[in-house]
Amino acid sequence: MAEKDQSSLSEDNYLNEQEQQMYHLRLFVTGASPNSSRAITNLKDICETHLKGNYDLEIVDVYQQPLIVEYEQIIALPMLIKKAPGMERRLIGDMSNTGKVLKGLGLQTEN
Repeated sequence: MAEKDQSSLSEDNYLNEQEQQMYHLRLFVTGASPNSSRAITNLKDICETHLKGNYDLEIVDVYQQPLIVEYEQIIALPMLIKKAPGMERRLIGDMSNTGKVLKGLGLQTEN
């Protein structure tokens, strides 16, 4: 029984660490296009559901900030870049596939 208690304690610690990590996200969009608007809405919903209070979301309009776009080497839009925690990850699309977005953010390992 001690092994089971130890196992559930480690799982709880892992979940607490995940909850405490701050996610730094940058979403690149093209103005108010329908695809960009969907990506913003979908991503905000995902963040509020799964990362409430543990994320920083910056929305970058490529028309208004071309230097950031060049620096980040953006090749497709909309594009989400997860800066932290962990390795940088890039996701392309309107963020409508919640499972893939969660996996890309490192919040879900198996589908």
